[in-house]
Amino acid sequence: MFSAVAFSQEGKQIKVQSDRTIKDQNRFPGATILAKVDKQVYMQHEGIEIWCDQAVHYGEDKFVKALGNVIIKQGDTLTMTSKYAEYNGNTQFAYARDNVFMETPSNTLSTDTLFFDRLKQQAYYRSGGTVKDSSNILTSMIGRYFMDRKQYSFNTKVKIVNPENTIDSDRLDYYTDDGHAYLYGPSTVKGKESTLYCERGFYDTKVKTGYAIKNARIDYDKRTVFGDSIFYNSAARFASATNNIRVLDTANNSVITGHYAEVFKEKDSVFITKRALAATLQEKDSIFIHSDTLMVTGKPERRIMNGFYDVRIYKSNMSGKSDSINVDQTTGYTKMIGRPIIWTQRNQMTGDTIKIISDTKTDKLDSLIVYQNAFLAQEDTLKAGFNQVKGQSLYGLFKDNEIYQVDIDKNTETIFFQRESEGELKLIGINKVLSSSIRLLLNNREIEEVYYYQNVDGTLYREIDLPENARELSGFNWRGDERINSKSDLFRGESPPKLTKIKGIPLPKVEADFFDKETVKRIEENKSEGSRLLEQELKDAELKETNEQLNSKPTVKENNKDSSTELNPNPSSKKKDNKPDSSFQKTKEKSKDNHGSDQEY
Repeated sequence: MFSAVAFSQEGKQIKVQSDRTIKDQNRFPGATILAKVDKQVYMQHEGIEIWCDQAVHYGEDKFVKALGNVIIKQGDTLTMTSKYAEYNGNTQFAYARDNVFMETPSNTLSTDTLFFDRLKQQAYYRSGGTVKDSSNILTSMIGRYFMDRKQYSFNTKVKIVNPENTIDSDRLDYYTDDGHAYLYGPSTVKGKESTLYCERGFYDTKVKTGYAIKNARIDYDKRTVFGDSIFYNSAARFASATNNIRVLDTANNSVITGHYAEVFKEKDSVFITKRALAATLQEKDSIFIHSDTLMVTGKPERRIMNGFYDVRIYKSNMSGKSDSINVDQTTGYTKMIGRPIIWTQRNQMTGDTIKIISDTKTDKLDSLIVYQNAFLAQEDTLKAGFNQVKGQSLYGLFKDNEIYQVDIDKNTETIFFQRESEGELKLIGINKVLSSSIRLLLNNREIEEVYYYQNVDGTLYREIDLPENARELSGFNWRGDERINSKSDLFRGESPPKLTKIKGIPLPKVEADFFDKETVKRIEENKSEGSRLLEQELKDAELKETNEQLNSKPTVKENNKDSSTELNPNPSSKKKDNKPDSSFQKTKEKSKDNHGSDQEY
């Protein structure tokens, strides 16, 4: 029992093949019931093919309802299966429900209910869906597929899962050809050992790289990196950050700032430059270290920090400079190399190498060692000259972070301006002494007592008997004009860095609603008896984020004086396929927001 019927009307026709045809005007007036006996019912209209077990076809309306094992196929671009579907030849609009499965050459979609507009070449769901491709599983409450540019626009509870990462976002655009994902609103890329957060970002799901802007940060083990822009390579476990960088290290109560940073998780290292500054809390008093470049390496329990080129140190009761520095936070050792100098109160200490030792349990200063060519100088009370102590090496002891004892060994020499202890502090004389070693006792960082040991040879000169050129020991170099007296002095003489101009990620293209006025009008004017589509609300689901909300300016902290980052959405600067530019461009632009006003980030 086979019959082939062609229903033709004005305009385009629907062709139907069916094993059985039935007329039931009481139940289905104006319709023909088509049923499978051996072969499924087959229908074809303008390049779309439909197979099903049963169908109700309204010839005059060019409308069909398909039931049971429904298959809808559009050439080699789309195949959709479901338990129930509708197709209207006048509107070229399809509606499917119950176990809907849509397949394209690059991905599949599973959902409960799907709307497909052939004229727009768009599919839409609003009750939750799952998209799968060769490497990712993507889920969301709302989704829209643009077939011409092979793009999904996901919204509300969006998640991408693959073997390396899990991505969560409020809104996400995904391109199926290249696996590019554009993130909008609060988003995270969570890997096995790190989590990237941003409120606007890009991620390449195939090569596992991306970048984040707007409140961007990346979390590692007890370390968080903030920056205006963060590049992320999941495969290499590498990240770099640009402009207004902060690296928080909770393991060591420290923070490093700068304007360019690189993080290598494999080596547990952070490299930071451009106004690099490290701050570490020590006994309720932070110590600040600034240099051209800072590098922190090692696991949390064995952090080592190295600073290179023009190192500057500041603490409330001590400051210093050197060419480079090494800080071992495990042993509490800080080593300064290359013309190192330390200032405490009126004291200046120099040598070939200076080592500062802290108590690792209390974080208090314990001792100080100056190796080779140790020299201690102190400006005279009435600034008539300089008290000086010279030797091979110097050892200093601290109590409550204050230096109280200094020992200098081997071939020591001293020059002291001796004054009366009271009254006008009249100068008694200038004392020059040679000895094997010296001990100085200090009170409130002032030299109070001096002890000479072995082979002591000294002379107390009247001021008029000792010429000016004899009042300085060999190697004396007073560097008081270099002294760092405040945190701001750490950057004295340096020009503010020229920050990289960062182009933001374009906002999504402003699309008309899937159920816009024209589409709704087209459906309602061509409605057919018994259509379940009209039982649905022909309206898009409310989006989690609107373009206006996405376009809001990021919060800028008031104390961030170096900030010049520009996050430019520039929705008008799209490629011809309306796809945002995925290259990490660094050019400043202005764009128009949705109300036509200039919007600059």
